[in-house]
Amino acid sequence: MHNSHYHKSEDPATEATPQAISLEELLRSRDERSKLQHRLLADNPGMTVVMLTIVMPGTVKRNSLSLRTGRAAVEALAQAFGKQPTVRDLNTGFEAYLLTPLAPSEAKRKACRIEEEHPLGRLFDIDIIDQRGIPVERSTIGLPPRRCLLCHNEARYCMRNHSHTREEVLQRIKEMVENYV
Repeated sequence: MHNSHYHKSEDPATEATPQAISLEELLRSRDERSKLQHRLLADNPGMTVVMLTIVMPGTVKRNSLSLRTGRAAVEALAQAFGKQPTVRDLNTGFEAYLLTPLAPSEAKRKACRIEEEHPLGRLFDIDIIDQRGIPVERSTIGLPPRRCLLCHNEARYCMRNHSHTREEVLQRIKEMVENYV
């Protein structure tokens, strides 16, 4: 990953004024992530991609909460996988990547353990991408879907039905990060 707009950073850039992003920027960043995943897989046969993003609802994806959460997630990934991830600190959100020789199902178990056991793990979205470029689902390793931050429903259900306001979700995220720090 020695492309100039990818950079490795132990500590993301100083916290700037949060900027709202457009839907177009968000979709472009997802497309860039997908291209990066496929490039990593093509350049590293037999490896599994671990990709981290931070759960941050709304149009502001980079703020003090996402940066603190991202730093905690990078530490957790480094500890669990034994190597420092490559970080992308972008206005469209904090991202980190690493390659592992682990089988996708084994990497998914590690990722889910982080998401479930770390105090901020519910704010980490750790995807495992197999050699074909397909994300490994939680159900593949016998785990149920992730739960909502605010209630016991599936997170997808609450997101799809707008069960909670963005302010309620952001307040919960803020509480989680402040309790962790």
